[in-house]
Amino acid sequence: MVNLLMGASVVAATPAFGQAPSRPPCREVGDVVSATGEPNFIRIEPARAADLAQIGLDRAEIFERMRGTSIPETMGCWAMPVGNFDGQLISVGMSQWNYGTGSLQPLLVAWRESFRSRRRFKRALQSLAPTYGKLLFSKDCQKVPVDDRCRDGILAAHENGRINATLATELTALFESDPMLQVQTDAYVALLGEVRAEVLRLFPAMPITPRKVRWAIDTRVQQKSFPKDEDVARVRAKLSVMGEEERRARLHAMLDWYRGLSQSADQDGVAKDWAWNVDRWGCLIDTGRVDPEQVDLLHLTFLRSRTATGNSGRWQALTFSRRAKIVLGVGSVSGVRDGDCVRPAVAT
Repeated sequence: MVNLLMGASVVAATPAFGQAPSRPPCREVGDVVSATGEPNFIRIEPARAADLAQIGLDRAEIFERMRGTSIPETMGCWAMPVGNFDGQLISVGMSQWNYGTGSLQPLLVAWRESFRSRRRFKRALQSLAPTYGKLLFSKDCQKVPVDDRCRDGILAAHENGRINATLATELTALFESDPMLQVQTDAYVALLGEVRAEVLRLFPAMPITPRKVRWAIDTRVQQKSFPKDEDVARVRAKLSVMGEEERRARLHAMLDWYRGLSQSADQDGVAKDWAWNVDRWGCLIDTGRVDPEQVDLLHLTFLRSRTATGNSGRWQALTFSRRAKIVLGVGSVSGVRDGDCVRPAVAT
């Protein structure tokens, strides 16, 4: 995430992507060269590009945002499939599309239809996924939700709670193929179109900053929907009548919620992060380095994080961690820390 804070108490970001926890070699997300050496082969429709330019997203920035989305999802890879650890059966691709929410099925259909010939499709499928391709593209696995025969087949391909090596290899080959890179980009650009509409709704007559766009993208990717107008208006009305000290106290109360939630029995994904986050975010609050836009975005984050319902709220603290890191430019997610905050030395 980009460090958007300024001031002496904020130092340069620490681990960059290349210093993230190790992962197997992969085809990395970006405006890549095709398998045959063709540059800029991934297409973005001109009309879509013109709409996204209104919120500051040109071609380079679109791929940068795709990469930013992929880092917490797949450590920057186009594929990195995982199994049923979170009840989604299979999650794969730079945005971790999955069977559980029904987001994976349309990508598989789009990939199949991109060949425009059943013979070409079958040839590609035999090359990339000879063992599990027939199952992945079966009618049972294209339904939302998937049928029992699809679920049983996928679960049978799990070993010790993880998808077996053959299925993982075939999904990786499929999602790293040139046609699927185009499909993933099309899906992500469509998602950005939804983000554009929501950004314009949530921030009318306000500057559309890169911070707001990054926050909105992560919200849409992870939680699909945004706060409703009436909830946003209620929170902003309360904040508008608060003085600086009261707003600071409310931010600390939000941190108390996050701290308690993170230590509860049924929260996952934050064990390496929450204590560092509480300390650094508290430092930013105490030293007056949270600006009005950040205050607003943190409260919008709180609105959605406290209503995250996946696995009965199991990921609420993680959703808050991800968005707060984007908002503040300082934070730890999955053990990867960016930025810092140093409290002024106390004179003796």
